[in-house]
Amino acid sequence: MKNSGLLLTAMVAALTLAGCKTLSLDDVVSLGTEGVQALSLTDQDIKTLSDQSCAQMDAQSKIAPAGSKYAQRLNRIAKSLGNNVEGTTINYKVYMTPDVNAWAMANGCVRVYSGLMDMMTDNELQGVLGHELGHVALGHTKRSIQVAYATKFARSAAAKVNNSAVAVLSSSQLGELAEDVINAQFSQSQESAADNYSYDYLKKRNLNTEGLASAFEKLGGGDSSLLSSHPASSKRAADIRKKIAADKK
Repeated sequence: MKNSGLLLTAMVAALTLAGCKTLSLDDVVSLGTEGVQALSLTDQDIKTLSDQSCAQMDAQSKIAPAGSKYAQRLNRIAKSLGNNVEGTTINYKVYMTPDVNAWAMANGCVRVYSGLMDMMTDNELQGVLGHELGHVALGHTKRSIQVAYATKFARSAAAKVNNSAVAVLSSSQLGELAEDVINAQFSQSQESAADNYSYDYLKKRNLNTEGLASAFEKLGGGDSSLLSSHPASSKRAADIRKKIAADKK
């Protein structure tokens, strides 16, 4: 029982670090050994789940054709940001939807919605995508899929487990897992860390940091699904402007 208590404590700590706001202590207890196992997924397990989840999202979404203005524009922006972050190869695509959103997964899968592109300048998109790359580089997306999979694993009585911790999930289950990851709520500290990462990354790439601040200002002025899990955009914009001012001194 002592070992079980230590294991449960470690799991609660992991969920806290993940900024998870949807699991209660009772939920954590109900996950049991399988849930703890899911939170201990190997890097290869996480890549496999991310690859499968991203592929499922691509299959059920309308992707901008390579020759379209959206794809060509994103390619230009992606080139300015680079396609490798902390050893993770980044893969960019545009989803043709009026929703205002962008997200990334632990395997470097980055998806941008055309609705977001329509309201942002290239520099603002660089700032937003730098933020998403920050979640990848800082391990936030890795932790979000661990937590999402822990809940999926516990709910999925039909899951078949191979020699690894990864259960064989159906297409619909992969779609649900992807949605859970995309809609994951990062903690305030994680969001701030991703903001700071984006700011420093833009500077490192000799890109204008102004776009990061103005992007937050735009997102704070309307109905944006990108902000459904992102706190206080006006304050975050103000924080970035303070950093810009400090750099000019």
